[in-house]
Amino acid sequence: MGAVFNLEALLDARTVWRGQPQHVPASALHPTGHALLDASLPLGGWPQAALTELLVPLDGMGELALLFPTLARLTQAGDRVTLVAPPYRVHAPGWHHAGIDLNQLQVIKAAPRDALWATEQCLRSGACAAVLCWPHQADDRALRRLQVAAETGQCLGFAFRDSRQARNPSPAALRVQVDTDYQLRVLKCRGGLAPARPIPFAGTWQ
Repeated sequence: MGAVFNLEALLDARTVWRGQPQHVPASALHPTGHALLDASLPLGGWPQAALTELLVPLDGMGELALLFPTLARLTQAGDRVTLVAPPYRVHAPGWHHAGIDLNQLQVIKAAPRDALWATEQCLRSGACAAVLCWPHQADDRALRRLQVAAETGQCLGFAFRDSRQARNPSPAALRVQVDTDYQLRVLKCRGGLAPARPIPFAGTWQ
């Protein structure tokens, strides 16, 4: 039988280092605007300066409505939000109705082969508070570049991808899957364990 150690004695003797809970300044928090989701995430919202993957089975599952509270808060504060190669035309009246200041909204048109490069540059620039993208072909290496770019530019990055990509590993700090039964499943999250149960999404769907 192996030796039995008294944990408290080891801690008192400073033989074992006790980690301190991470403190996130209130100014660095980015609540999602959805109470149940915020309560389920270890950091209480979107991870700061990081890439978040939103996995959807098909377009129009409310994935944009999931971000509207955050985008409204950012743009009303005078921060720029950039959309890189969105698959559909932005319905300006709908975004305005959601509280988003259209003067702070920038849309970049790019061919699929250029969209990842454009997204990386926007994330890295430091000129955007949030960047949304829809990468069609993005491997682990490409996503890692986006994650690093978001850290460099201190920007919120959001990548909308097909839910079939959930089976593949990803360097994104947060991965949230939108199910067809209008629930959210957190597959991976920075700062703690992903919640075991799905989260009902009580927001306004598209």
